Amino acid sequence: MLNFRHLYYFWVVAKEGGFARAAERLDMAIQTISAQVKALEQDLGHQLLKPAGRGVEVTDAGQAVLARAEEIFQLGELIPEEAAAAASGQTARLAIGMSDGLAKLAAHVLIQPVLDTPSLKLVVHEGDVNQLLGELALHQLDLVLTCQPPPQNSALRLTSERLMVSRVDWYGPVSMVSQAEIDEFPASLGRLPVLLPTTHAALRGRIDRWFEAQRLSVRVVGEFEDSALLSLFAARGLGVFPVTALGATDLESLRGLRLLGRSEGLHEEIHAIRSRRGLHHPLVLRLLTAAREHPAP
Repeated sequence: MLNFRHLYYFWVVAKEGGFARAAERLDMAIQTISAQVKALEQDLGHQLLKPAGRGVEVTDAGQAVLARAEEIFQLGELIPEEAAAAASGQTARLAIGMSDGLAKLAAHVLIQPVLDTPSLKLVVHEGDVNQLLGELALHQLDLVLTCQPPPQNSALRLTSERLMVSRVDWYGPVSMVSQAEIDEFPASLGRLPVLLPTTHAALRGRIDRWFEAQRLSVRVVGEFEDSALLSLFAARGLGVFPVTALGATDLESLRGLRLLGRSEGLHEEIHAIRSRRGLHHPLVLRLLTAAREHPAP
């Protein structure tokens, strides 16, 4: 079994850039630390550090070990806080980031399976996906939900999974959605005022391409970043709007909305992105398992 004390000494030497500075930080003899790192190298069968000027340089094998050590000891720093919280019966913390282009109604349904967790403390950050991914890499978030996968050239050590693909439906106020408009959907979209997500949302691009495929010219009377706000204005009579079938379940709380039609060939994607820490977070695992077992409509 890997000796984690040896790994810790290697981690400190690599972070400090040399044995002397590591010895000062640890208040130990240089020879003792050097012997521990040598023992780790022997156990792994690879040289992890090599001389570089007055300090040391991490080898390629050492970089791989260092990346894992970073994760291990950053997580280790959280143990006292989490143990104290558990002992006092305080909270089960879950921090989720939502990209500002994601349909929040759908995201709420995804989070629903963990909301009955005793003493849950749910923290939700909304923002630019690149900012959220940076917070995820620093372990400030446990999970990021986005409407598209992370950039392929990202240097961050992240795991991405397309969690679900959900059909897009169209709703509108009862005063606008007559039976005739329903019968003539999707052509009726060309006659009705339309509310859409803003162009930063991945769904907006899919909607625009769907309009082109349907040869529809629509009158856009409003654009919203927040899908919940969009649906609220629609319920007040401003226009008809798209919503994922997954998120449509939350529309029951808004009176005066009626289903106009269901889009063929138009879907919303939701991607779940985790850091190494999120791979083992019990609430993240429960959330993802529930999503996989109950595919979106």
